[in-house]
Amino acid sequence: MGVPGCLRAPPRGYDPPRDDASGAPMTVLAPAVWWRGLGGMARSGSSAEAGAWALYDFANTIFSFAIVSFAMGPWAVRALGEGPGTFFFTLAGSLAILLNAAVSPVLGAMSDRTGGRKTYLLVFTVGCVLPTAIIGFLDIRAGLIAFAIANFSYQAALIYYDSLLTDVARPASRGRLSGIGVGLGYLGSIVSATLYGLTTDADGLTTATSFVLVASLFAIFAIPIFVIVRERRSAPGAPFRIGEALGSWRQMAETLRNARRVPGLLRFVVARFFYTDPVNTAIAVMSLFAINAVGFSEGEARGVLVILIVVAVLASFGWGVLADRWGPKRTLLAVLATWVVGLLLLGIILERTTFIIAGAILGSGLGGVAVTDRLLLLRLAPPDRIGEMFGLFGLVGKLSAVVGPILYGTIILVLEPSLDRGAYQVAILSLLALMVVGVWMLRAVPEPPLSGDEDAGALADPEPAIVPPVGGTP
Repeated sequence: MGVPGCLRAPPRGYDPPRDDASGAPMTVLAPAVWWRGLGGMARSGSSAEAGAWALYDFANTIFSFAIVSFAMGPWAVRALGEGPGTFFFTLAGSLAILLNAAVSPVLGAMSDRTGGRKTYLLVFTVGCVLPTAIIGFLDIRAGLIAFAIANFSYQAALIYYDSLLTDVARPASRGRLSGIGVGLGYLGSIVSATLYGLTTDADGLTTATSFVLVASLFAIFAIPIFVIVRERRSAPGAPFRIGEALGSWRQMAETLRNARRVPGLLRFVVARFFYTDPVNTAIAVMSLFAINAVGFSEGEARGVLVILIVVAVLASFGWGVLADRWGPKRTLLAVLATWVVGLLLLGIILERTTFIIAGAILGSGLGGVAVTDRLLLLRLAPPDRIGEMFGLFGLVGKLSAVVGPILYGTIILVLEPSLDRGAYQVAILSLLALMVVGVWMLRAVPEPPLSGDEDAGALADPEPAIVPPVGGTP
C-alpha cells in the first residue's frame, strides 16, 4: 500500500519545504518533519492550517462516538426498557436529523452567497457542545430533547467543515488530508473512550460527568480550526437578508435542477441515501447491539468498540492513499463491498467472536466512507456550487440517518418480544438490503478526472502561509 498519505510527496511541480537543519524534504521519517510535511498538502503551504482542519475531525468524532454511538442508547434503555428505550433513542436522533435534512441545502447555499463558512461552523459547534454538557442533569424526556438539539447541530456543522476542505487542501492531496482527518477522528474516539471510563460509576454506567467531559473535549479540540484555518473567498460575500432566508425554501427545487445538469451527480446523491443508511444506523446503535444482542456488558462493549476504532484509524489512512491512487469512486465501491461482508456476518451469526470480526470489517469501511464519498462529490460538483451541493449531499445522508435508525428501532420494538435476539438479525439484514441497492446505483455514476488546470491553479495559489488573528477571517 506504500507510505501513509501524510508522508507521501506533495503533487508534482511543488517544491516541498525542507528541514532547516538537514535540508531534506519534509517527507523523511522524523517526527518534526512529519508535521511540517502536512504543508505539502495545504494550498497555503502551512502545516498548521492543514493540521487544524484535520483536528476538527478529532473533536467532532468525540461526540459521535461517546454520545451517539455509546452513551445515549444505553442511557435511554436503562430508563425506559429495551424495546421502548431503543425506539425512543432512535426516534429522538432521527427527528433531529430530519429537521436538519430539511434545512441543509438552504444552509449550504446561504454560505455560498454570504461567505463566512467558519462563522456557521462556530454557531453549530456551540449548538452541539452546550446541550451535550447538560444531558446528564436532566430527566429522560428533557435529556432526549437536549440530545436531539446537539445531534442537529453536529450534523449541520459537517456541511461547513467538509466544504472548508477545498479552502485548505490542494486538489491532488485532498484524499490524503481527508484520510488524516478521519483517522484523527477515530483517534479522538479512543482518547474520549479512555477518559470516559474514568467518569462512569462503580458499575461502569454513564454519569452526568461523562456528558460534561465529552462536551469539554469537543470544545477544546475544535478551537484550532477557528483560530488558524483561513477561508478563501473568490468575491466579497453578499449581505445576509432575513427575507432571503425565509424565501430560500425554493432553493431545494433549484438545487435539484442544478444537480440534474451535472452528469451522474443526482444519481450519486440518491445512491448515497441507500449506502449511508446502514452506516448511520451502525453509528447510532452499535453499542446497543453489542450489549443487547451479543451479550457484552457496557464496560466490555466500550472496550470492544475502542478496539474496532483502532482498525478504523489505520484503515482511514489507507483509504485516503487509495482514493488518491485509484480515484474516489473505485475506492468507495471497495469500501462498500467490505460493508456488505460485515453486515452479512452480523445478520447470520450472533456470537462474540463473529461480532468482533464483523465489527473490524465494518470499522475499516466506516473510515473509508467518510474519506471517499466527499471526495467524489468534489469531483462531480461545479466549483461555484460546492456549498450548495454539500447541502444536498448532507440532505440525503441525513434522510438515510432518519430512515435507518427508525427502521431498526421499530423492528426491535415489534419483534423483540417474540423473536428475542432474532429481532436484531432481522434488523441487520434489512440494512444489508439497502446497502446492496446503494452499491448497484453507484456503479453507474461517472467519475470525472482530477483537473490538471485545477491542480496547477492550486499550486500557483499566491496566498501566503500566515495565521489569521483570533476570530477573524482575512
